[in-house]
Amino acid sequence: METIPSSRIRSFAAAIPSSTSPSSSIFGLKRATRVPLTPRKFLPAKLSCHPKSRVNALMGSEDDRISSSSGPRATTISPVEEDSPLQALQYGSLSFTASKGTKDPNENDATVSIIVVGASGDLAKKKIFPALFALFYEDCLPEHFTVYGYARSKMTDAEFRNMVSETLTCRIDKRVNCVEKMDQFLTRCFYHSGQYDSMQSFVELDKKMKHHEDGRFSNRLFYLSIPPNIFIDAVRCASMSASSGNGWTRVIVEKPFGRDSESSAALTKSLKLYLEEDQIFRIDHYLGKELVENLSVLRFSNLIFEPLWSRQYIRNVQMIFSEDFGTEGHGGYFDNYGIIRDIMQNHLLQILALFAMETPVSLDAEDIRNEKVKVLRSMRPLTLDDVVIGQYKSHTKGGMSFPAYTDDKTVPKGSLTPTFAAAALFIDNSRWDGVPFLMKAGKALHNKKAEIRVQFRHVPGNLYNRNLGTDLDRATNELVIRVQPDEAIYLKINNKVPGLGMRLDRSKLNLHYAARYSKEIPDAYERLLLDAIGGERRLFIRSDELDAAWTLFTPLLKELEEKKITPECYPYGSRGPVGAHYLAARYNVRWGDLGADQ
Repeated sequence: METIPSSRIRSFAAAIPSSTSPSSSIFGLKRATRVPLTPRKFLPAKLSCHPKSRVNALMGSEDDRISSSSGPRATTISPVEEDSPLQALQYGSLSFTASKGTKDPNENDATVSIIVVGASGDLAKKKIFPALFALFYEDCLPEHFTVYGYARSKMTDAEFRNMVSETLTCRIDKRVNCVEKMDQFLTRCFYHSGQYDSMQSFVELDKKMKHHEDGRFSNRLFYLSIPPNIFIDAVRCASMSASSGNGWTRVIVEKPFGRDSESSAALTKSLKLYLEEDQIFRIDHYLGKELVENLSVLRFSNLIFEPLWSRQYIRNVQMIFSEDFGTEGHGGYFDNYGIIRDIMQNHLLQILALFAMETPVSLDAEDIRNEKVKVLRSMRPLTLDDVVIGQYKSHTKGGMSFPAYTDDKTVPKGSLTPTFAAAALFIDNSRWDGVPFLMKAGKALHNKKAEIRVQFRHVPGNLYNRNLGTDLDRATNELVIRVQPDEAIYLKINNKVPGLGMRLDRSKLNLHYAARYSKEIPDAYERLLLDAIGGERRLFIRSDELDAAWTLFTPLLKELEEKKITPECYPYGSRGPVGAHYLAARYNVRWGDLGADQ
């Protein structure tokens, strides 16, 4: 082996800043120095959580990520021999040792603390805690993990565990040791009461976490399940008082990410006073849904679909979201945002970007998000002519009376906030030029559904036109991806009815998930939490994605509010305002979810 001259070693040492202490870097990851009363950014160190049976948290580079698309799998880590300082210099891998009293971050010593900020709220109780337990049940969490609830409510650990236990359920196919697993999970749950803007409260939380971390290499995940107006206070206090001293710290931020381009940019700027971009995990739970994640698999791994995925063969694409209930007492929150901000600008637009993007270079998070941003930036700005808005009114059906949106006591009288919206969007690039992407989202409609419908063009010179009848739209092929409920993917084709005559029928090639797969489909929050722990950002929204999305919708939203456009009324439980049908007809399209054979 070549010997490095002593002069080269001395020059390397001289290049190290004199202000750097031996504990200022952990495995090559810079560590900020704690300065009292000075905002300190969270450590940008990264951890890859490898889900396997009783998985341990492992320190590694971003290249150590594993894909969760194929489910948990075991990963073998080969032992690394300890190099001498001279060997480390020669291989370019010299790293400073951990500070005194801190254990090396091997697989037995790393721990993850998951802090749910806003633990007493509905989202935490209905989604976050059940998702964490499901991950624990499936042995997908690290061996050493602890869950902390943080909220203003006064509560003991025992009371908190009792509250969490009432939200937990076991997998349908794994109920044998359910009670035992629940007990094991609850022993790892602790509660801390404090104000979201109190530095002292987060200092006390930090002490509690250090006690349970027991000197191990610590990683911390904060989930902000709180209103957006207190995001920054909570992040500031956590960054200065409760971030990890030797591992990574990440923050999951729930929507809404502002109300328009300006407020979103201000929120991002404020977050970045305390966080690096790769520490911010903007969650859109629709991206974690099984059928949305399967969208790219369906397209890029099946030869029959990828060549058809363009303006040459696709006539229109529909993104449909409907709920069969109204605001039901939560109208005060909803009225500040409306259906466009609540559903269209995030859930449906993210699905559209995934659907329409070009083939990414790889499945790496940045490659996928780069392609999504290109789609969003290629989209034509929305105008009032491209949109129809509505608001549900009271309706009596079957002897039951359903209230209007403005009957909700939490909604201001005379509110013009839309509870329904339909829009026609266009992507001005070579693949999608001229293809209408129709979005429709609403509350208090006739059913609950989320789906993607791809309507293909007519067959040129179709030999069977006489057999198909006059309605050629019914004769075109349609691919339907039903995101929820009752997940399915089916393709509508034309088929000959058995018999001596030549009569054609429309049939479905149907992949019905409940019939095909016996395993219960994981909740979207399970996948997203696991990805956040593992440092996988593919299903989270990057800041430039968010900017592009708001750029598309902000001018429209401002025009609606400044001109005080009155929404078209539609009865509670109906199919929505009539204007939505005229909007589709303008582009020679019929909504696919309204037919008899939908």
